[in-house]
Amino acid sequence: MNLPLFIARRYFFSRKKRSFISWLSILSMLGVGVGTMALVVVLSVFNGMVELNRTLFRSVEADLTVKPKQGKRFVASPALLARLRQTDGVELVTPVIQDNALARYNDAQTVVTVKGVDNNYLKRAQLDSALVDGRFRLQTNGIDYAIVAEGIRNDLSIVTQDLLTPLELLYPQNQVGSKTLNMMSENAFKTRSLTVSGVFFVDAQQYGDFVIAPLSVIRDLVGYGPNDLTSIEMQLRPGTDIIRAKAAVQALVGNTLTAQDRDDLNIDLYRTINIEKFAVGLTLSFIILIASVNIFFSLSMLVIEKKSDIKILFAMGATTGMVRRIFLLEGAIVALTGATTGLLLGVGVSLLQQRYSLIGVGISSSIIDAYPVRVEAADLWVSALIIVIITILSSWFPAQRAAKGIQG
Repeated sequence: MNLPLFIARRYFFSRKKRSFISWLSILSMLGVGVGTMALVVVLSVFNGMVELNRTLFRSVEADLTVKPKQGKRFVASPALLARLRQTDGVELVTPVIQDNALARYNDAQTVVTVKGVDNNYLKRAQLDSALVDGRFRLQTNGIDYAIVAEGIRNDLSIVTQDLLTPLELLYPQNQVGSKTLNMMSENAFKTRSLTVSGVFFVDAQQYGDFVIAPLSVIRDLVGYGPNDLTSIEMQLRPGTDIIRAKAAVQALVGNTLTAQDRDDLNIDLYRTINIEKFAVGLTLSFIILIASVNIFFSLSMLVIEKKSDIKILFAMGATTGMVRRIFLLEGAIVALTGATTGLLLGVGVSLLQQRYSLIGVGISSSIIDAYPVRVEAADLWVSALIIVIITILSSWFPAQRAAKGIQG
């Protein structure tokens, strides 16, 4: 029999009369439980936000993207593209030229991000779920088409059914013998006209000004050479290990280029979410710590109340360590009972939210109706570790007093 655990259980569960100390212990248990439940739920919401962003980016970004480490463009030889297509796990390779340009439609104009892609981009079928109007096409019967973001359509009042009004893309071109751009010159901008075939919507700020157009049109617009690109996008076969594929592509492209997955492309966003998650988790941990202060006071008063019992235990041969363990276990029973209940309730609430979307975001224009949640085992382990540390801190000093102060 574990005598310290038996005595600690008797102190907590077998009180014939509920004293103030008993109610304070119950209050401590409730405080730790509620704080733990809130911690689990909030961390799960942040996990859901990360997963939601990954889902959004999956509809517009490639599995892997090759970019130059310095500058915005590089020379991609046909041999390099051929080797990338032969890389294990790579299904589609899309050359990309991306830059800023001025878009004009009727009398309206705005600055946009133009993205030139070849027909492999259509085979990826990523934007199919994000298409809100028109059709997804780039070149048909010698006609060049563009797919624009919802924000661009709103800014320029684009009507996809109007096939006679073109979307004009203007890009400043270098003028021979001049170091400055003459805005009044008719040769200041190179212009290309496209027919808008479709509109897509992705709830991400960085994609609200995109115009997707044929690669040949954008290459001619910005004046790039036949092998000049700003990036190479690759779609992987289902089930491919993205980490292994990324390492293989990086070894292939060399040191001047870098291979990035979706998380690498949006690392600043995920870093911000993780910082907010850490800050909120730390705040809730302090709240749990404040709630556990009641454990300290209840154990301190219990030591005073059980002063005669402690003296009897010492008289019967109990050691200092044994008495200390009794009160440490008493604090552990209070805290861990509350923490276990809080963990179970937190996981339950999160799963119910994930399944039934109980709590909505309350924004009519939002792409989701309810707060996204995702429970991760790592968060549960971290929450449990926080509770264990707080329990030891709040129980140690009363246990020391019982083991040494009363003895003295």
